Amino acid sequence: MNLIAGVDEVGRGPLAGPVVAAAVILDPKRPVDGLADSKLLTSKKREILCGLIKSNCIAWAIGHATVEEIDCINILQASLLAMQRAIEALSIKPNHVQVDGQFLPKVNCSAEAIIDGDNLIPVISAASIVAKVARDQEMVEYDLIYPGYGFAKHKGYGTTRHLLALKQFGITSIHRRSFAPVKMYHKS
Repeated sequence: MNLIAGVDEVGRGPLAGPVVAAAVILDPKRPVDGLADSKLLTSKKREILCGLIKSNCIAWAIGHATVEEIDCINILQASLLAMQRAIEALSIKPNHVQVDGQFLPKVNCSAEAIIDGDNLIPVISAASIVAKVARDQEMVEYDLIYPGYGFAKHKGYGTTRHLLALKQFGITSIHRRSFAPVKMYHKS
C-alpha cells in the first residue's frame, strides 16, 4: 500500500507560542469531504473536519518546535523541525511525504514540497486543519495562564490588542524574543 503523508505547519507569523505541525495519512476508503486550506475555513468548520480527519485517517501526529527553538534556530528551521517531529511521531511510516511550501524537513522516505499544497492537495489540507486546531487550542490554554494578552482571540499574532498588552504587561515566557515587535520589550 502506498502511504502518503501530508504535512503542514501553523504558527510561523505569531509573536508568541510554538510552531505546530501535523502529519496525516488519509484512508482512501474513508474520504473526508470539505478539506481545504485551514485559513479558508471557520474555526467551527475546522474543528468538525479535524474530528472527521482523526477518526477516518490511517494515522495522524503532531510535532512542535518551542519558542526557545524558534529564537535559537529561526522560524524557518523551527518549522521544518516541527514537521520532521510530526512525521517521526506517526504510528505508521509513510512511503512518501507531501509538504506544503517550498522547503522539505529531513525525512526517511521520498518527499516533495508543494507550494500552495494546503489548498491543492487534500492530504496536506488535512494536515493544515489538524495543526491549526491543535495550535489554536494551545493558545486558548495560554490565555488562561497569561490573562490580559488576548491569546484566545488573536492566537499570538501581532494584533493591535496584543501589541498594547506587550507594552502594558511586558513579555511572557511564550513570546518569541527574536521577533522585532517583542525585542523592543525584552530587557536582557
